[in-house]
Amino acid sequence: MQQVNKTVIKSMDILTLFRTYPSLTLNEIIDLTGTPKTSAYRMVSALTEMGFLEKDQNGKYTLGLVFLEFGQLVKDRLDLRNIAVPIMEHLRDDLKEAVHLAVRDQNEAIYIDKLDTDQPVRLFTKVGRRSPLYAGACSRVLLSYAEDRETYIDETPLTPISSGTITDKRQLLDRCLQTRREGFTISHSELEENTTSVAAPVYDASGAVIAAISIAGPDIRFGEERLERLTEKVKEGAFQISEKLGWKRSS
Repeated sequence: MQQVNKTVIKSMDILTLFRTYPSLTLNEIIDLTGTPKTSAYRMVSALTEMGFLEKDQNGKYTLGLVFLEFGQLVKDRLDLRNIAVPIMEHLRDDLKEAVHLAVRDQNEAIYIDKLDTDQPVRLFTKVGRRSPLYAGACSRVLLSYAEDRETYIDETPLTPISSGTITDKRQLLDRCLQTRREGFTISHSELEENTTSVAAPVYDASGAVIAAISIAGPDIRFGEERLERLTEKVKEGAFQISEKLGWKRSS
């Protein structure tokens, strides 16, 4: 493990050079990093194969186009957060419950923002938390609108996480289709015991679902008499974020 970590650090040292130098030969990389030639060649070859570096016909290396993709993802997510946070703050202050913002990262949902509540009993989730796409309200929203939804469900073992985790593939698909029809979903104890979450989709200007926003807390505060209001509030919050991202609400 220690050797792997050293390799990662050395690889990052190589990539960091390109902040200063637009292009470098292998020998220049060796001279600047002090890395042995064999090791440098191996790392540069691996970085090139993964798309982090590109080699031109003159034998010079430049940063690969994959960084444009990563950079755009970071930009999009920062823009999303900047737009979403004021609306999330309003929801939190109005409903006195935690509000989450999540996006898809491969086969997981990742929470990119969370606004907590002052309630004495609350969820202890945090930014950066990940959950599988089959469990939880935010996750199910992201899965429901995904083009690879049925492939994901077919290929993924539905391992129980909490007592409410859906482990039947047919039931999960039905819930996803219901989510699309109704524009929201509700989860009960799918990721943590005795919790409820209500989530709705966030759309970009093209109409694609790029995120999910949820209101979540202990199920003792999410009784049936309150769920209707919470659902309308989270849907309206998701619509407001979507409109600021350029999405046009259909009449």
